[in-house]
Amino acid sequence: MRPIVVPDFQVSRRGFLGLVASAPAFAWQDAPTFSTGVNVVNVFVGVRNKQGEIVRDLTKDDFTLDEDGRAQTIKYFSQQSDLPLTLGLLVDTSGSQRRLIDQERNASREFLWQVVREKKDSAFIIHFDFDVELLQDLTSSHKDLDRALDDITSPVPTMRRRQGGGGYPGGGGYPPQGRGQQGGTALYDAVLLASDDMMRKQEGRKALILLSDGVDQGSKVTLNHAIESAQRADTLVYSIRFADSGAYSGPVRIDSPFPGGIGRGRGGMGRGPSTIPIGPSGGNRDGRKVLERLAKETGGSYFDVSDKMPLDRVYARIEEELRSQYNLGYTSDGSGTQYRKIRVAVKTKALTVQARDGYYPAP
Repeated sequence: MRPIVVPDFQVSRRGFLGLVASAPAFAWQDAPTFSTGVNVVNVFVGVRNKQGEIVRDLTKDDFTLDEDGRAQTIKYFSQQSDLPLTLGLLVDTSGSQRRLIDQERNASREFLWQVVREKKDSAFIIHFDFDVELLQDLTSSHKDLDRALDDITSPVPTMRRRQGGGGYPGGGGYPPQGRGQQGGTALYDAVLLASDDMMRKQEGRKALILLSDGVDQGSKVTLNHAIESAQRADTLVYSIRFADSGAYSGPVRIDSPFPGGIGRGRGGMGRGPSTIPIGPSGGNRDGRKVLERLAKETGGSYFDVSDKMPLDRVYARIEEELRSQYNLGYTSDGSGTQYRKIRVAVKTKALTVQARDGYYPAP
């Protein structure tokens, strides 16, 4: 196994070998990209009306955009659903998802067949439970993606030890004391590794599809750190909450992985504590707020699977959004490398805009 370094710790990641060495780099069509010394910013924007329908007939003059409260001039504008797309499918295979795996696999297969255009788009597949494993590197082959989906299974919940017993504060095996009720769920680690190791070197439209109940148990990094990694990789996160209501028999708590340990990531987001308390009465124990934050702060969407909104319908809506985005580009007048807030609006008040709320400028 080859170790992947996460800040302050070294984590073994089965399958993460040569992650981006052979990954194809897609060039933008009719749109600028980030480059050293050029403060060009691209923002993908989705617009819906009051009925929730996609609006496809807007022009550049219909939009306004500001950065850190300063109005910016939109210099580049397009609506090209034909742009190459890089997708990452992150599937929660922890014990809490055991009874949902078959539904996740079948719906994901249909989604990837519909969205990934062979020889044009590219996708990778990761599953996570007590560990994070790359099942399929970037590919446009439906056959390869199918084989990876067949490998998605939920592990038998055991008190499994890592090789050498390393990685965790104080040594010892997995899981850390007081964690791992369902065998571990390294959700935040999965988002960080997918963003840093897979997405950051890719160009064009990029999106992670995260399928989970949102309850993290055992990650090395915080939620803030995971969000920041996606923002730095210019990657949208589409969060799908698919929860088994009978999976947890006791109170669960989501918080910073180890008190006094890693903290809030590289410089932090200044958004306050990353702790989301989960009480015995229910509350947020299903991870809803975690998944909502991941989507909102990266410019993606949050979905809740239910009888009225089954998983295949959620996937259909994500496909529609990915193929119906406006691309707005501007030259930033900002300076420094700190996080910059973006606000995109349309002049028609009856419309709702979906876009990322900021970015980290290229160094």
